[in-house]
This record gives sequence, structure tokens and C-alpha cells, in this order.
Amino acid sequence: MIKVGIIGGAGYTAGELIRLLINHPDVEILFVNSTSNAGNKLTDVHEGLYGETDLMFTDDLLPDEIDLLFFCTAHGDTKKFMETHTLPEKLKVIDLSQDYRIASPSHEFVYGLPELNRRAICKSKYVANPGCFATGIQLALLPLAKHLMLNRDIHVNAVTGSTGAGVKPSATSHFSWRNNNISIYKPFAHQHLEEIRQSFTQLQHSFNASVNFIPVRGDFARGIFTTAYMECKIELNEILKIYEEYYDDHSFTFVVDKNPDLKQVVNTNKCLLHLQKIDGKLLITSVIDNLLKGASGQAVHNMNLLFNLEETVGLHLKPSAF
Repeated sequence: MIKVGIIGGAGYTAGELIRLLINHPDVEILFVNSTSNAGNKLTDVHEGLYGETDLMFTDDLLPDEIDLLFFCTAHGDTKKFMETHTLPEKLKVIDLSQDYRIASPSHEFVYGLPELNRRAICKSKYVANPGCFATGIQLALLPLAKHLMLNRDIHVNAVTGSTGAGVKPSATSHFSWRNNNISIYKPFAHQHLEEIRQSFTQLQHSFNASVNFIPVRGDFARGIFTTAYMECKIELNEILKIYEEYYDDHSFTFVVDKNPDLKQVVNTNKCLLHLQKIDGKLLITSVIDNLLKGASGQAVHNMNLLFNLEETVGLHLKPSAF
């Protein structure tokens, strides 16, 4: 059994991670650390886990007793922890914050997008889980980067659910504001753009095109619906072959022949992609669940790779019928 610990256990991504790990046949959760909730039951915060666990939150850390440590911490906190603690040599780490997503000689973290770095993840010790927007956008465009086809301006619009803003209430996540509403934020300047460009450059060294990204707050709880388009002279049937070949041996990303709906992926670890050519433009639609494929499900996928398990173990999740 893989013995795991979680730091930052009270948020949405932590709740989903705990749910997945409780039901994973090869995992035992030894502790869930949350200073503000220490001594309380997990079900006091994650009420959907009633009947599934009797675990309590703790403010203790047991690094010598675990094989893997998950960080579900606020951005900046993982780096502070890593810089102030000495971890056991055998301990592996998966960080769900943005602290180590950008490659640097100053750290050993591998960027944890399996559809890009599966082999590197399998050989690594520390993994930086990708951002949710970054996951949906990269999966929409990576096959083109591999074939050196990202040479024109890329236009991206992505709508995210309110869970993307985290569990702590804010002015723009409050129900009365979010309900029956839609708005943009951080246009052309979202923090996930840096990791997106890094991945495109990894496959296409000459990549220098603009990624014009408009993030949108949607009137729903979970999921990300992304559309990306650019000028393209290649015929659609050739592009489809490129995508089908790229994702042929990947377990969670699928090229579909109909425009996908967000509900097809919510509560799953899937990404569905649809491509079409209209008036010389290539339009790619990408849909994911921001809490699973964009966060905790991808983290479990990375865990499976780190420990040489079949990569879909614990991730056979099905969408709601409605």
C-alpha cells in the first residue's frame, strides 16, 4: 500500500483528492493536515464523505511514515514548506499549487501533465500538478505544437465554474453575484499562460506566437469549457490524424466527432476534444472537470505513474446522467 499524507486538507481540491484516495485500492491515507481544522472530523468539512471515513484533521506531520506527500496548499505555501523542512530521501511529493510549475535549476519538480511528460513523471520524485485552465488549453493544442504548427496567433476563450476560485468566499464567488451572471477576469494576463507557453516551447522550440487568452467566470459550479482557434491551411482530416495519433496511448483524453457538452466530463478525469474547420480557421473545443482532470484526478494519475501502477487505477469515474 502507498501511504500518503495531505497538507492543506480543507479546500475543494483536497476534498476531491481525499474522495479519490479513500476509494483507491492501493492507497492508505495516514494523515490530513489542516491547522484550522485540527481535531475535527474530515466529514465536518467534506460532508460528502459521510459513511466513507472516520479520519480526523491533524496539525501533525508524519513525513517518515509516508511514501507520498500531497500539497493542496495556497500558492506560495508549498515553496515555503520545502525551503524550511528536510524531507526523507524516499518521500515523493505532488504539489497542486503553482509554486513549481515553471522549470528552474533551483528545484527538481517535473511538470505533471501526463499527456506531455508521462515518461519523465514515471522517473521523477517531485511533481508539479498543472493548473486547471492550463490543462484544458494545452490538451487542445499540444498535438499542433508537436508538429510545429503553432505559428500564428492563438485565440482562447475558457469558461470556468465557481469552484475554480476555491472554497474561501469572495466577492466574485458569492452565490448572489455568480448566479445568472458571467464576467471576464485577467484578460491576456492569466497566471497559467507561463506554464502553457513553457509546454508549447518544449515541443516546438521555435514557438513564439501570441496566446490571446480570455478567462471567463461561468454560472455553474464545476468544469471548464474551452474554445481555441487560429488560422490554419491544413485540411481537417490531416489534423484529426495528428490528434488521434498523439492521444492514441493516453487513457483520459479523447477526440470526439460531435461538439462536446460540459456535463459529459463533470465528475470524471476525462478531457474531450472536438475539431472543426470553418472559413480557413481551425476551431478546437476542450472540456474538462476543473477539480478532477484539472486538479485532483490528475494528481492521482500522477501518483499512479510515480508508483508504477496502471495509470487509470482509482479513476474509473462516470459523469452524472443529468
